[in-house]
Amino acid sequence: MRIVTLLGVFTPISDTWMLAERMREHPALAGGAVLDLCAGSGALAVVAARAGAREATAVDVSRRAVLSARINARLNRVRVRMLRGSLFEPVAGERFDLIVSNPPYVPSASDALPESGPQRAWEGGADGRALLDPICARAADHLEPGGALLLVHSSVCGEDATLDRLAASGLEASVVERRRGPLGPLILARARELERRGMLAPAAREEELLVVEGRRPHRSPRPTPAAGTASSLDAQSR
Repeated sequence: MRIVTLLGVFTPISDTWMLAERMREHPALAGGAVLDLCAGSGALAVVAARAGAREATAVDVSRRAVLSARINARLNRVRVRMLRGSLFEPVAGERFDLIVSNPPYVPSASDALPESGPQRAWEGGADGRALLDPICARAADHLEPGGALLLVHSSVCGEDATLDRLAASGLEASVVERRRGPLGPLILARARELERRGMLAPAAREEELLVVEGRRPHRSPRPTPAAGTASSLDAQSR
């Protein structure tokens, strides 16, 4: 598979490919409708289309990201619908069998998110959850019964917070994969500040990358979609 990125769009690295591996194995992928949220290069949407998804949609707030996704779909000879906008806003009223997302999750100096530049790909607000929380809250509105959300982020952002928010939205939540390793360079550069905030144990220089699943039960009633909130570019290895 070939993936290229325009200037300002991050090249997918470890966390995107970790999520891609889990997505390929998910039973909702084959023949299903897949949404790649905070798509960046569109790599996950391209993987989904190549792996047998009935349709693949990529959403990102960045014009360059949308163009990168379009280029990558053509390079890989697959059909991907590219939409520009904030989180679920471009797919209001639509539902999918599988939603995948690698949003920005690096804890920032403040909750103010950048409106331009490559840092949109990683800045996740003061606790790293500025995009994670609205995705957790709204994903159920856009899942078919039996459908699932697959979400990747660092353990620094709070595993329990993600599980609790998904459960509160009516999804059956669990961690389906975790990989321990050194802190990524962006989080490492902020390690002392994260220690001061209590987000990182003193002298801890490892994290777990988590793939969290939120599955919508078959028995649950179909919820009414609501408008999306924040915006993002694709997050990379932090």
